[in-house]
Amino acid sequence: MERPLAVPRLPPHGPGTPALSVVDMHTGGEPLRIVLAGCPEVAGPTLLAKRRYMRQHLDHLRRRLLFEPRGHRDMYGAVLVPSELPDAHLGVLFLHNEGYSSMCGHAVLALGRFALDFGLVPAPPAGAREARVNIHCPCGLVAAFVECEHGRSRGPVRFHSVPAFALATDLLVDVPGYGKMAVDIAYGGAFYAFVSAEKLGLDVCSAKTRDLVAAASTVTEAVKAQFKINHPESEDLSFLYGTILTDGKDTYSEEPTTNICVFADEQVDRSPTGSGVTARIALQYHKGLLELNQTRAFKSSATGSVFTGKAVREAKCGDFKAVIVEVSGQAHYTGTASFIVEDDDPLRDGFLLK
Repeated sequence: MERPLAVPRLPPHGPGTPALSVVDMHTGGEPLRIVLAGCPEVAGPTLLAKRRYMRQHLDHLRRRLLFEPRGHRDMYGAVLVPSELPDAHLGVLFLHNEGYSSMCGHAVLALGRFALDFGLVPAPPAGAREARVNIHCPCGLVAAFVECEHGRSRGPVRFHSVPAFALATDLLVDVPGYGKMAVDIAYGGAFYAFVSAEKLGLDVCSAKTRDLVAAASTVTEAVKAQFKINHPESEDLSFLYGTILTDGKDTYSEEPTTNICVFADEQVDRSPTGSGVTARIALQYHKGLLELNQTRAFKSSATGSVFTGKAVREAKCGDFKAVIVEVSGQAHYTGTASFIVEDDDPLRDGFLLK
């Protein structure tokens, strides 16, 4: 006779520290840990104010969620918060190993599915094949379009970006160990430096990840030291998030172009990078290498996963000519968890090895 299953319960933990309940997903291999419950109220009248509040007062939760022993240095997270925008279904703060980003495309693709499946948006009409989810990111309002069947998500998700633009092209940067080279900087909800890996003596498709990370990080630090990043509408968005090394194939082709994104504290994106694809599309459109509604495929050199992107219409961001970019990719659920803290655990807030 089979014994009945025990009712799941939490192990002993600090009575004053609520368990953090999460849903884990990945998009093209890049993880996303979404907080369901256990996070204290994140105060602030605007989403950017909430981002500052969490950095100043709740950063231990970021470390608990993402760092070892509950996570790893390349884990990524999302905390859902109310939005002040009337059209938004939800607001989100993005978490990584160094802090808080302004945009995350792979997370938006996953959150589109999550919002529909967990009832954060009204159920789509009977027979609808797609549901719209308006997600307020720190960079602005982003619309995700979720394929659905009988009110549940299925298949890929696509999103329309905030206005994306080229900030600087062929910027001459002195990169230690490599000399002066031309670097492009573009914005897709976050600012990235773009350079062909070949200029750094590497093949983005076959080089060891640690070599790509070291080279990309050197470029990032050189750009930060030699070029001031300014967003035309917000100082909170005026920072270089990372460097994307490419295969140099910027001219339109039906074949995928490969890249790898190294952001924050040498964190490696396993996906093609949704905000990076957005910025790269804006850059290619700015250079006349891509037309409106001309779809390109972007492949991650880390996992081989693919996103597609296209510029769907022209826009403005301050005085910059910009485009709205549509990015499409597939997110999957991987599990759920409840994380607890024992008060006498000296490593309760996590740690990273480097």
